[in-house]
Amino acid sequence: VQVMLEKKVLESIQESVLCWLATVNSLGEPNVSPKEMFVAYKEEAILIANIASPVSINNIKVNPKVCLSFIEIFKQKGFKIQGTASIIEQQDETYDKKVALLRHLGGEGFPIKEIIQIQVNSVTPLIAPSYWLYPDKTTESSQVEQSLNTYGVRR
Repeated sequence: VQVMLEKKVLESIQESVLCWLATVNSLGEPNVSPKEMFVAYKEEAILIANIASPVSINNIKVNPKVCLSFIEIFKQKGFKIQGTASIIEQQDETYDKKVALLRHLGGEGFPIKEIIQIQVNSVTPLIAPSYWLYPDKTTESSQVEQSLNTYGVRR
């Protein structure tokens, strides 16, 4: 198995609080759904808790090709992952082990109906345009500072 999730991708997953899962239905109509409970699984897959995502689940059953994006909002850096999704249901022999990896993110208060497992096919960096438009002036620190000021976030 090829390692797809390198250290910088794994770190980005840990520091991101939301991801967005894109799927398509049988008519080719897109759906994008935010997910807040997601983790890397080994070095080639992502696990996502299905808490309330019937459209995503139905779409994956029709077309398992998905795209997942996540960014650390203040740094304005992250990754886009394309892959093939499968649904891990509660009766699956791996469900308990995999759901335990997700539980620490939201506790027992969130009912996890199934787990969406994405086998990673490709990973592409996502960065704010200022990083490449103004490489001499743009750093992660400057992006964080600008974001905190723009959004009025106080530390």
